[in-house]
Amino acid sequence: MSKIGKINISIPEKVKVALNGNVLNVEGPLGKKSLNIDLDIFDLNIDTGKEISIKPKKINKDTKRLWGMNRSLVNSAIIGTNVGYEKTLELTGVGFRAALKGKQLNLQLGFSHDINFDIPEGITISVEKQTIVKVRGYDKQQVGMVVSKIKSLRPPEPYKGKGIKEKDQYIIRKEGKKK
Repeated sequence: MSKIGKINISIPEKVKVALNGNVLNVEGPLGKKSLNIDLDIFDLNIDTGKEISIKPKKINKDTKRLWGMNRSLVNSAIIGTNVGYEKTLELTGVGFRAALKGKQLNLQLGFSHDINFDIPEGITISVEKQTIVKVRGYDKQQVGMVVSKIKSLRPPEPYKGKGIKEKDQYIIRKEGKKK
């Protein structure tokens, strides 16, 4: 049995959940999200708008794998539409800066040119200091993808630690040349 799949998902008051065929629609104060759930494999029970439980119809290797994942996807959609997800990025390096210009994030990362990163729909980016960037959104996967794309523009290097990293990310440092 799946340890994660067995746990019921509680629905906050502000979030509305509706099942239309194989599509689960989740609507909250921050946005709407729809998930495809295979009802041939799983039974989805919505208890008076307070809890959701997912149970497989037959338990075998494949359904055990998918059970916890589907439960996590539904839980992430509910949390995202109610509270949202946020990740913080830190720019480390001399002259590394970030600024917002309309719907673009302008990054100065030590190259001979500035990098303009287009902000996708459903994501809000705020620059607190010139070196701290916060990425917010209601879709957990989309927030992670945007953060990953921004980090890939200048990944942290192991000698001086210059680059873009997430807050509290540990970088394994290397020792430089010795004489």
